[in-house]
Parts: sequence; C-alpha cells; structure tokens
Amino acid sequence: LLSRSVAAFVPIGRWTAQRSSLTSARMTATANPAITEVTSEGIYIVNAEPDPLPDPLHNDYYLLRHGQSEGNVEGVISSARSLATSEKHSLTPLGYEQGRDSAKQLLEGIEREGDGGTTDKKRRVFFYSSPFARARQTAKACMDALLDDEANKKKVEELHLDIQTDAGIILEDGIMERYFGRLDDAAIHTYAYVWPVDMYTPFNTGFDVESVAAVSTRLRETIVKVDESERHSDVEEGDVIVMASHADVLQILQVYGAGAENVGVFSQYRFKNGEVRKMKRTVESLPTPQPLAPPERGT
Repeated sequence: LLSRSVAAFVPIGRWTAQRSSLTSARMTATANPAITEVTSEGIYIVNAEPDPLPDPLHNDYYLLRHGQSEGNVEGVISSARSLATSEKHSLTPLGYEQGRDSAKQLLEGIEREGDGGTTDKKRRVFFYSSPFARARQTAKACMDALLDDEANKKKVEELHLDIQTDAGIILEDGIMERYFGRLDDAAIHTYAYVWPVDMYTPFNTGFDVESVAAVSTRLRETIVKVDESERHSDVEEGDVIVMASHADVLQILQVYGAGAENVGVFSQYRFKNGEVRKMKRTVESLPTPQPLAPPERGT
C-alpha cells in the first residue's frame, strides 16, 4: 500500500542539483536596473516588466504542474523558501499517480506538436524542476512512467525520443513557487486577496507577495539561461525541456511566453494537478479563459 507521502519514491541521491543562491540573485539584480531590491528571501522587487522572451527559442518547453500535494489537501498556501530543502507538503498517493499519468499527456503533446525526433536523430528530453518536494517528486514520477510503462515506452520509441536519465531531475530555483509573503501557510481562500489585484497591476506586492512582474523577470532569466546553456546548445534541433513547477508560476510563464499584454490575467488559465501544456508563443494559443475563482481544497 502507498503511504500518505510519497517522498520515499524519489531518493534525493538521484536528483541533479543546480541551485541558484541568494548571492547570484543579488549579482543579477546589479546587472538588471529593473530590479531595485532583493529581499532576504531572495525575492526580486522590480519597477518594470521584463522584455519578451527571445523568439524563437532553441528548445521546446513543456510545462508540468505538480500532482496533488499534502498542502493541497490541507488547503493551505505553501510557498516558504525553506521548502526548497524540505520534504514538507510532498505528494499524496493520488498526486504520485497524477505525476505518472502526466507522462502520457506529455507524449500526446509531443506527438500533437510534431516535437519528436526522426529515425536518423532522436530528440532528447530533459526534466527541470522546482526544488519544492511536490514538484521534484512529480518530475520523477513522470520520468519513471516514461521508462517503465510499456505503452509509454512504445510511444517513446515511435516518437524517437531519448529520455535523459543520466541528467536526472535538474533542480532550478528560477521555477520555484511564487512567494506569498505573509499569506504563506494561510488558507487557500486568501488567494482572493491577491489574484484580483494582479489583474490590475503586475507590481502588486500586498502582504509581501512576489509580484507578477518579479515572477516574470526570474522566469525570463531562467528560460534564457537554460536555452543558451552548453547542455543544450550543442544540438542543432534543440531539446524537449519539461519544467515541473507550480500553478501560478506556470500560468504566468504561459501567458508571458505567449506575449499577452496583461500577464496579470494568468489566474484565468489555471493548470490542474499533473497537467501538461506546451509553452507556445502567441496569444491565440492560450486556452479559453475561465472565470476567476479560488482553488478547491485538494487541488
């Protein structure tokens, strides 16, 4: 039987850590005049929105939201930076299965978008993850299901994909959860204090929340860093990059990456637990917006 937490399924020895420190964040702030301050939590305070992402990008990016977590079941906001080195709010057994199920979604997306390889050249697939337990456990569950599920293994071969198991799950602080400041550990209904304001200004920092503009800024830094990294630059056709992260972060990335005029409407494009979407580059590619509503307990 599965235990309540699935931390045991993802031993830390199999992760590849690429951790951005507070020192490096402050160095970045010095180089970017829009960043006026870096808080003690490593959060940017910005006075301008970032430039658009480069277009085209070298790699194809697929966004994966974590499966159901213990924090989802408790119905609390879970954004403290201490969680980057903790097993708190790990996946539930359902969340672990959602992570495994995401492998099929990923393969369907790669096939639909024509992002597979060829008989002459396989396409490499890398997994990057937020360091929070629920995200890295989801990335691991997805990767495992690509490798040990017979139907998925067959589809991996049909699409001429090469899952980069030697790289492991690459931890990337730039895609960790949006920081909710004084609302951290509060009930999820308090998202209602933030999301409606975000829609009117990307610089909302009420309750010491990380602003949408600040999240967009670190996401741009991260995507550009990954896209130009030596790991991926040596492959002409680029790689498939799977980024396991959190609802607000992925929604902001999707809307920002699509070039939307107002990134603050991100909350109308909510990811479900374990959902996979390709990051596309046009507003027309965004799904149908949904009315703004707080998440339900367990999601």
